[in-house]
Amino acid sequence: MPTGLKQSSSVVPIGFGVSESAANTFTQASVDLNLSPLDREVFVVLSINLDPFTPDAVPSTDTKVECSLTTTQQTAVQNLSNSNCLAASGNFIKAAGFVDSGVPFQSLGSETPPANLDYIGIIATNDFFIQVKGSGNGAAKGMDGKLYGYRAVADASIYAALVQSEVLSA
Repeated sequence: MPTGLKQSSSVVPIGFGVSESAANTFTQASVDLNLSPLDREVFVVLSINLDPFTPDAVPSTDTKVECSLTTTQQTAVQNLSNSNCLAASGNFIKAAGFVDSGVPFQSLGSETPPANLDYIGIIATNDFFIQVKGSGNGAAKGMDGKLYGYRAVADASIYAALVQSEVLSA
């Protein structure tokens, strides 16, 4: 348990999904956690699974579907170097130079870190954001996922620091 927090629920799985508004278009959605700011409630993230859709196989064209989960709004799909990004994933088909088919790849940035970590992130504001964007696809793509964690109550100074850090890093 992180210092200054008291667990107030059992582990909760939260399913989510987002689809592109049009093919190869960045799309973002927010997922509400229904946290109570008056009770200084935060969400402690234990693990995240992201499942981007499979990109189209287009001869001689590289295609991809990338996605991320962040604690703040974004203008593009993020990677793990962004401090607000808790998970990222992608499916790719490398076909440039191939006439009939390509070679599929999957990015494994969506995997949960080793189990010896107490948590992988803390969401202090009321929602988190999911992003998706394809490239080279003929149809709109998307992603599905699941976030696992629990609600916790923070003492006043910890809560203020967490909210300020999250909001100012946006």
